Amino acid sequence: MGEASTSRDRRLTEVDPARTEREPTPWDREVYRRLISTELDEEQVERVLEPPRIYPSQREVLAVHWHPEYVPMELILQRYDKTFPNRTLDLVIPTQHNVFLTLDGCAGAEVDCHAREFNTKVQLLLHFSADKLREADALKGMVAHTFKYRSSQLYDFIGTIVDPKLMPLFREAAARGAADDRLLEFVRIQTRKFRELLETYREITPTEAIKNKLLTGYFDELRAVYVDNIIDRAQLVLRNVKKLVKRNFSLDYFFEVREIIEETRALGGCIVAPHPEQFWPILLADYDLDGYEVWNPQSHRYTTFLVDVVNRLNRGRSRSERQLLVFMGDDTHLSTKVRDPRFVRPEKLGREVGVQPGWDDLEIRKSLSVGNFDRRRVIEEYTARLI
Repeated sequence: MGEASTSRDRRLTEVDPARTEREPTPWDREVYRRLISTELDEEQVERVLEPPRIYPSQREVLAVHWHPEYVPMELILQRYDKTFPNRTLDLVIPTQHNVFLTLDGCAGAEVDCHAREFNTKVQLLLHFSADKLREADALKGMVAHTFKYRSSQLYDFIGTIVDPKLMPLFREAAARGAADDRLLEFVRIQTRKFRELLETYREITPTEAIKNKLLTGYFDELRAVYVDNIIDRAQLVLRNVKKLVKRNFSLDYFFEVREIIEETRALGGCIVAPHPEQFWPILLADYDLDGYEVWNPQSHRYTTFLVDVVNRLNRGRSRSERQLLVFMGDDTHLSTKVRDPRFVRPEKLGREVGVQPGWDDLEIRKSLSVGNFDRRRVIEEYTARLI
C-alpha cells in the first residue's frame, strides 16, 4: 500500500501525504473485510472465554447496562460464569444500542431519545419481561427507526473529514488536537480510502457494523504500518471530529423521551436513566423512571452525591409512590474483548459485565446504606417490577 509496504518492526515514523496511496490497496480491502466480519477466529474466541479476573466471593450480580454487539451470547455467558463462579442471585439484561435482545426471560435495549425539555439527545435503558415485549410492535418500530438513522451518523463523520465544503468544520475540530497540516491531510486521505471501501462493500457490510467505530477501527489497523504516535494523533483528530458531529446531529431522527416512556409503561416495562452525567437534566425534567445509574466506569466522580439526592427524593415520596432505585452500569462493550488489545483504549478494555466496584466502595456504601440500597435489594425489587 505504498507507504504501507513496511514491516511492523520497521513502521513509518512520519507521514508523507505525497507518497501515501490514494486508492484502496489489497491490504486495505483485507483490513476492511476483517473489520466487518462477525465471525470469530480461535484466538478471538479464547479472548472472550478468558476473563482477566475472577470474583469468587461475589454472590449477587446486577448487570442491566451492557452491549453484546456481535459476540455470541453463549460465549458471553461462559465468560460470565467464569467471572462469578459462586454467585447465588443475579439479574443480567443485555441492552444493545437501539436493538432489543432477550436473555433468561428478560429483554432490554439502550435507546437514543430526544429530550425536548433541554434540546439534546439522551439515552434510556428499557427493560421488560420477555413475554411483555411480544406485544410491543409500536415500540419495536420506534426503536428500529432510531437504529436505522443512528447509523447514518457514520456518513456525517466521514463527510465532515473529506467534503471540501465542510473543511472549516474539520479544521475547527482538528485544531483542538494541535494537528499539523501533514497529519490532517493524512487523515483525509485515509478517510477517503475508507469511504471507497464502505461503498464498494456496502452489500456485504452488516447494518450493525455501520457505526463510527468502523472508521476508528480502520485507523487502528494502520498501526501495522505507522508508529503508534502517528495513529494516536490521528485518533485524537477523529475523536474531536466525532464530538462535533454528534453535537450537530439532527435530533429529528429520535423519538421524544416522553413518547418512549409512554409506550414502555403501557407495556409494563421498566426504565432507567444511564450515564450519571445525564442525571441532572433528566431529574429536572421529572420523567417517569424506575431509577438512575449513579456509577459508570467513565462517570463516577459524583456517585456519593447522586445517591444522596435519590435518598432525599425517596424521603419526599408517599408510601403509595414507587421508590426510585439506584443502579451501577458497567457499560461493557463485548467487541472490545475480541479486538487486538493493542488497539483498545485501556479504560474500555477493562470493563466487565457485572463488575461495578462502586457497590463495594466504603465511602459510597455509607450513602447506599441510608437508602437501604445494595445489589440484593435492587435485584429483588427491580425483578419484581419486571414480572
